[in-house]
Amino acid sequence: MLTALTGQPPEGGLRDERTRHGWYYWGMQEETARSAIDTFISAFNASDDDSVAALLSQALTSDVVFWGPLGRSEGIGAVARFVLDLRRHPAGTGTMMRCSAVDMPDEWARYQWAFTTPEGGPRLAGTDVVHLRRNLIDQVIVFAGDMKPLAS
Repeated sequence: MLTALTGQPPEGGLRDERTRHGWYYWGMQEETARSAIDTFISAFNASDDDSVAALLSQALTSDVVFWGPLGRSEGIGAVARFVLDLRRHPAGTGTMMRCSAVDMPDEWARYQWAFTTPEGGPRLAGTDVVHLRRNLIDQVIVFAGDMKPLAS
């Protein structure tokens, strides 16, 4: 634990100067990304539609670029419309959850997610890649569905 607080690399490890303050800074950056991602996901599970925009404002920059299943859109309002549409799924209000750790090389992060609808309804899973600027997500790239293996 001391190595994380002092910025000194673990025995035999290398210190990466790009992290400015060493290992402690890197851990803080990952925690910030995880917090922004979890707040973004919580908008899908908000108790009411009015809370969606407020939650998104805590996680996203105002000029966020969202690359979703329907193409490219910009701004928190566009992301809120996408979230609200998904919340009104014909099979019922679903649940969105992050189902992996957050993997973060520098200012980019990726994580896996799953969206399930009630009573065994449709399930959708995928991976999002996000870019962070000033502790907020300024780009979201949604990859929905599983990738198929290459045919040999």
